[in-house]
Amino acid sequence: MLGLTSIRLKHIVLKTYLSLTDLHNDLQKGKMTCRALVQHYLNQITAKSHLNAFLEVFADEALERADQIDQKIANKQALGRLYGMPIGIKDVLCYKNHQVTAASRILDGFESIYTATAVERLLNEDAIILGRLNCDEFAMGSTNENSAFGVVRNAYNPSLVPGGSSGGSAVAVQAGLCLAALGSDTGGSVRQPASFCGVVGLKPTYGRISRHGLIAYASSFDQIGPLTHNVADAALLFEVMAGKDAQDATTSAKEVPSYSPNLPKNKKLRIAYLQEAFDSTGLDPHIKHQISNVLAQLKADGHTVEPVAFPYLDYIVPTYYILTTAEASSNLARYDGIRYGHHAQGATDTESTYRLNRSEGFGWEVKKRIMLGTFVLSAGYYDAYYSKAQKVRRLISQHTEEVFTNYDFIVTPTTPTTAFAIGDKAYQDPIAMYLADIFTVQANIVGIPAISLPLFRHPKGMPFGLQVMGKRFAEADLLTFGNELMQQFV
Repeated sequence: MLGLTSIRLKHIVLKTYLSLTDLHNDLQKGKMTCRALVQHYLNQITAKSHLNAFLEVFADEALERADQIDQKIANKQALGRLYGMPIGIKDVLCYKNHQVTAASRILDGFESIYTATAVERLLNEDAIILGRLNCDEFAMGSTNENSAFGVVRNAYNPSLVPGGSSGGSAVAVQAGLCLAALGSDTGGSVRQPASFCGVVGLKPTYGRISRHGLIAYASSFDQIGPLTHNVADAALLFEVMAGKDAQDATTSAKEVPSYSPNLPKNKKLRIAYLQEAFDSTGLDPHIKHQISNVLAQLKADGHTVEPVAFPYLDYIVPTYYILTTAEASSNLARYDGIRYGHHAQGATDTESTYRLNRSEGFGWEVKKRIMLGTFVLSAGYYDAYYSKAQKVRRLISQHTEEVFTNYDFIVTPTTPTTAFAIGDKAYQDPIAMYLADIFTVQANIVGIPAISLPLFRHPKGMPFGLQVMGKRFAEADLLTFGNELMQQFV
């Protein structure tokens, strides 16, 4: 994590906060005001604009909201659970009367007419939205090199990628541009950049957080999740956002327990790790060694830690890309430039209008995935690809659920490597880039919760994470265990 720094602004000493609890303590004691805090973050965003994390900053609006919360504190009025928390939102989340582009030219200049449920619930708890964050176009990518508005750079080393697709969200937290951020996770898009940037990234159970107002990539995989400095803040954000939403029929009606007060808890656990993951030829030996040391220590502490076979590991990434590109092909058909968004010049008829609008509006990676998805859904190939991938998805889900009948958690590396150089894989070795998701896509295929914990530092200096997957709707246990790991190993 970035070290604490201080600046002086109008006689108030500002530090880079690493937890909401610390911020709330200072706000209540008068050591800090929301306005001073927001101004500090706005200054940091300007000073670190070379990272390209923010696409748009809502400066005036954020300061006005900060003043309102300061007034509530002064008047001893009731405050929301997130009062004063500066948050950035990934540019796939709708916010009424604000632009949302999914980092794509096809939506450049488009303003949302409603607010995503997840964002609305944060605002209802007095959070402060600082702006929208850069990402891979339509959340398609593992490096944040696919944005129409430029690559995001890793704050630890600007020549390296931050991971994707929620790279801007991870960097904004990593670099101290906001206290927390929202991302979306289709196959690891919260957890993978969290690993590359050294922050906490949580993907909830599918259906736990409403997708209403989330621009869809692959609807049966997508989930909104927080990126934070610590597990407690992730737990609180998750608790605020989770729950049934009439606007999203896929949200669960299960009662939302109080997650955050459950931390910490101590009991002996049964932990499985995927043997095939640790035997993978693409796994960095230093990552394998450090995670193996943690597993050995957990075993020494009295937990049951055992390897389990997972014969479908090699099928996870192909299954994921067949199914997600198919869903993307369907979801992105609505972006035609006719009703809103990019409208090409020079079209002469209906056909050329559609063709030019989409050809100019979409980037190469998005067009490639649309074409792949259209292919696997086409006559003659549907059964050979899409139908078969659905069957393999069921097998992966069934085997994962079988593991959970005997174990509380499944542990893997979050990523097989640390952050790599910009341009190193996206253009020279795209297959290797896709394989960067090999450990994260399982949770999305099955729909279970997973968290990346920033426990490690590579000998070359870059961070990497430990991924823990939990049982469906067992986020409370997952967050509790994650908090214990952070306390023990960081």
